[in-house]
Amino acid sequence: MNIVCLDMEGVLVPEIWIAFAEASGIPELKRTTRDEPDYNKLMRFRLDILKEHGLGLKEIQATIAKIDPLPGAKAFLDELRSITQVIILSDTFEEFAQPLMEKLGWPTIFCNSLEVAPDGEITGIKMRCQQSKLTTVKALQSIGYETIASGDSYNDLAMIQASKAGFLFRSTEKIKADHPELPAYEEFDDLLAAIKAAL
Repeated sequence: MNIVCLDMEGVLVPEIWIAFAEASGIPELKRTTRDEPDYNKLMRFRLDILKEHGLGLKEIQATIAKIDPLPGAKAFLDELRSITQVIILSDTFEEFAQPLMEKLGWPTIFCNSLEVAPDGEITGIKMRCQQSKLTTVKALQSIGYETIASGDSYNDLAMIQASKAGFLFRSTEKIKADHPELPAYEEFDDLLAAIKAAL
């Protein structure tokens, strides 16, 4: 039995923080897991900037409401879900992901949640578990599933490497150069074909 584990941002939808950086005019918020391997360090950096500028959940959600899935992402996901089980594994937050999941036809997503003060300030994050993508892939394997994984960032590498087949999708030149052993694709049709071949 197979289950496909996909990253969300950069793979199925645009990077939320990049979109918010552009909407808010704060270029520092363009830093993502494609640039920073340490996720906790990245989130502390982001929350400090939000606090400094007096920005909270409401402002980020207003930007997310205007984000659409990447062109071809929903058709790719629909076809994939018609032939196998799919879970989106993301380090994003329920409060960010929900409107995007609606636009993608409500696929299953495992992600984290935010700690939000009554005034809307994001005060912290609640991670579902440590190394959530790798931990989830190993848990799925422990109950009899073989995993196939794809993502674009540093925080996807462990789940890709732990799976029976794993692929980079629209990744950075640095990550691709550092991991020449991982097949890398730029188009949904090519990724779909690679996953089908691995099933």
